[in-house]
Amino acid sequence: MAAGKITKTEWLLLGLTAVFLCGLLALYACDRAALASSSVETDVEMPQEAFMPELAPLDLNDASAEELTELPGIGRELARRIVAYREEHGPFESVEELMEVSGIGQGKLDGLEGRVTVENEGTT
Repeated sequence: MAAGKITKTEWLLLGLTAVFLCGLLALYACDRAALASSSVETDVEMPQEAFMPELAPLDLNDASAEELTELPGIGRELARRIVAYREEHGPFESVEELMEVSGIGQGKLDGLEGRVTVENEGTT
């Protein structure tokens, strides 16, 4: 056998490789065509009520610790501190008074905007 000469087995392997690569190319072309023909609508306007129902603000002077945990960023411990503050200092006079509770800063208060309220007369 002379050096550099391709055997029948090598020709067969080259042919099978070519068929395999053509098959892959055909699959790629089909996938590209399918992607091009399908459209995905991403710029759809939905009213807020469709995915987030309107919730009445929670009264800080009437809410239980369990109810407070349903607010964003308020866990069990922080809800317990809010109730303890209310029991120790009396009803909240304003929503901003929440910042007197350990663990509540301006950022957390901003996250609660529109979600909490203070009625004139609270009950504990």
